Amino acid sequence: MTTKSTMTWKRIGALALSLTLAWGMGPVHTLSGANAASSQACGKGDHGLSATLKKGSGVEEQHLQFTDIDFLNDTTGRAGGEGFLMGTSNAGCTWQSIYTGQWQFTQLDFPNNVNGYALARVKDSPATYLVRTNDGGSHWTRLDTPGIQFKRIDFRNKDVGYGYTYNGAYQTKDGGVTWSKMNTPANTRAAAFATEKQGYAVVVVPGSGYHLKQTSDGGKNWTTSLRVVSDTWSGADLYAHGQQVWALLYGDAGMSQQSYSLYASGNQGKNWTQVFAQSTAGGGPAPGTNSTGKGNGPANPGGHPGNMALIGNQTAYLSAGSPAAGKVGIGRSYDKGSTWKNIDLKDPGYSSRISFPSAKTGWLVVTSDNSPAIYQTTDGGTTWTQKMLLPSE
Repeated sequence: MTTKSTMTWKRIGALALSLTLAWGMGPVHTLSGANAASSQACGKGDHGLSATLKKGSGVEEQHLQFTDIDFLNDTTGRAGGEGFLMGTSNAGCTWQSIYTGQWQFTQLDFPNNVNGYALARVKDSPATYLVRTNDGGSHWTRLDTPGIQFKRIDFRNKDVGYGYTYNGAYQTKDGGVTWSKMNTPANTRAAAFATEKQGYAVVVVPGSGYHLKQTSDGGKNWTTSLRVVSDTWSGADLYAHGQQVWALLYGDAGMSQQSYSLYASGNQGKNWTQVFAQSTAGGGPAPGTNSTGKGNGPANPGGHPGNMALIGNQTAYLSAGSPAAGKVGIGRSYDKGSTWKNIDLKDPGYSSRISFPSAKTGWLVVTSDNSPAIYQTTDGGTTWTQKMLLPSE
């Protein structure tokens, strides 16, 4: 899933279409939906898909890797990689190839089971493009965004969505055809809008650190709600949903280790809690703390954050991976950041992405040299079951 919040309308849209999934190359065909698992044996390993997936551009001379995952509900979702997209409608019991081609997906965002958006690259190009599908992911069309390169997208339905760059925010109301720039403060390094009016921004103040600001009038006016002292300001990520706002503030990185801090608000940015501040030997002090830090994020030591998933007004998850330690994990909170728990996966990897369609059921993709895989949890990440394993060669 996107680096993104869980929305009720996504679950409704998926339920309405769960019996008529429109994926696969060529003509639309139907699957039997979530009940398929009860009438057939579940697949194992790569589910016989590796040879097909390798037809995608960018994997001809290297092994397959997952890059993102996006689930509409507990049973229906998609996982993408470099040159391929696959899907399931029965909670990973079986998987189907949906797309192979030039697009190397970095983020997937399906507001319903037919219309979807993605950020993607093409082979041998550093540029990231916005692409759209109207048939469940079988075919993709590039949308022109002159002068705009998004790092994250968040669509609320098939027409309305938000796109975030490294220094601003944009809104579309026509399915990504045109975009309007949202008003954000000077020196913005991350932004997120929970609604058209309610938004948040992380601003860099040279010589001081980071300021977190909020607006309730669509960006016309901004007020500072948190100041975080930091000697370095390497960027930030923001996630907002309902009453929840979460901010990842980055320090330096070195020796494959990332220093960063995580802040949470459960009342639309009025009050903030420092959840943890991960200082590392390679990256130095985390923002808002000293060299000793204040706790660690998931996949410690030196874990790099992946993406977050926010559910309702209480629950949040963060994925992470540690290239130095060769492991991945998640962190979670059920109380708006008041308490936090890190959980490591047993299998190796160096980066991960998550999608949580509900408070306890979630999905995770692992990037790994030896065992790129998809996992499912039904207990909030305490235990994980492997649902797909791609070959290492």
